[in-house]
Amino acid sequence: MGITIALSLMAAVLAVGGFCVFFDQAILTRRGTIYRVKTDKKYVTLTFDDGPSPVWTPKILDELKKENIQATFFMIGHHVQKYPDIARRVAQEGHTIGNHGYAHSVVFYYTPAELEEEIKYTEYVIEKVTGQRTRYFRPPKAWLRTPIKETVRSMGYETVLWSLNSKDWVSFNHKSMVKYIARNIKNGDILLFHDSGNISATEGGNRTQTVKSISLLARTLREKGFEFVSIEELIHG
Repeated sequence: MGITIALSLMAAVLAVGGFCVFFDQAILTRRGTIYRVKTDKKYVTLTFDDGPSPVWTPKILDELKKENIQATFFMIGHHVQKYPDIARRVAQEGHTIGNHGYAHSVVFYYTPAELEEEIKYTEYVIEKVTGQRTRYFRPPKAWLRTPIKETVRSMGYETVLWSLNSKDWVSFNHKSMVKYIARNIKNGDILLFHDSGNISATEGGNRTQTVKSISLLARTLREKGFEFVSIEELIHG
């Protein structure tokens, strides 16, 4: 019986993992959020989730600096507390910091009060460490319901998802990721990458391909006439 249960659980995990690899669940929850901005300008913006990481965030920051790109880092409050120097560097180098919750908890079944507490405490942690006040919220795994969107809006936040998902947490080759994005890119796209985590965890992982993708992505999209802008410029012009 124990072996049967274990095998069933393993099959369920593999099924969920396969679903996430081949389907972007954010498509199901986009209504009422910002995931692409309607614009005639060939603007795109880069976003990174789940950091900061003491290993990968500095390498990503180095690449962004080389390419003169201002990105948005949706940070986990607990990681900000663990790696405050990295979080401060993100802010000092002019990037926007977004709110990704305190512990990467799925907020789908949160009550409005629980959600407000989660966002406010994460906001407090980030502002205390970096001096930057968060105004953009990205729910972990993009799972959210209409009442959650309404609560986020009532707090003065904008919920930001994405239109193109690099799936870099699967460790796809950087050339494949860039090729996919270049083939599907549109004006106003919000691109999703990660600076921490892997399939089963929000910390650690191997972001080597993410780091490698930045310069290639910058060159490829600029050759197509696209310009990388901050999330503020993309949303508010």
